[in-house]
Amino acid sequence: METKVIKLNWDENDITSELNEHINENPLRLKWGIVTNVEQHLPKYDLEKEKGFAARLPRIDLRLVTINSSLEYEYNMEAKNLKEKDSGLKRRYIDTGINSFVSKKYENGCLLGYVLEGDLDKTVGGVNKLLKKDDREPESLKPKTYHLHNKYYESEHPDDIVIRHFIFDFTSLHSA
Repeated sequence: METKVIKLNWDENDITSELNEHINENPLRLKWGIVTNVEQHLPKYDLEKEKGFAARLPRIDLRLVTINSSLEYEYNMEAKNLKEKDSGLKRRYIDTGINSFVSKKYENGCLLGYVLEGDLDKTVGGVNKLLKKDDREPESLKPKTYHLHNKYYESEHPDDIVIRHFIFDFTSLHSA
């Protein structure tokens, strides 16, 4: 992702598409037998199937799948743009990101945060301030060590749900 191709005015789907392209170009993807796709419909078994039902299905931004023997493993990633001084984007990260995993609309996956403006740590701090304002301080993003990414967080939620957060600082790609 160090090619500086990502623009800071891109939509989250644009960035996810570029991320998907980089994953597909990685030779390890074939070694590990991983297939990716963007904007994957997720089944919803309680939805009545009538004309137009597919448009109402939830969609995850990025999906990784591997098949090993007779087992299929699926990992879902939901992406959200973030800016340090944009509380609307941070609120959206909570409402349509965190809450989608807490409600089990999305399962077996993580959140990808794309910081497009400002300081990454202050941006995460802003998400945590909103969670505190919502009386959800115990659900705050806490930094953890992850060997493949240095801005990795986890948040703990009711019913033993742990959400993984990979935060990407795209502002650093554009700084001279």
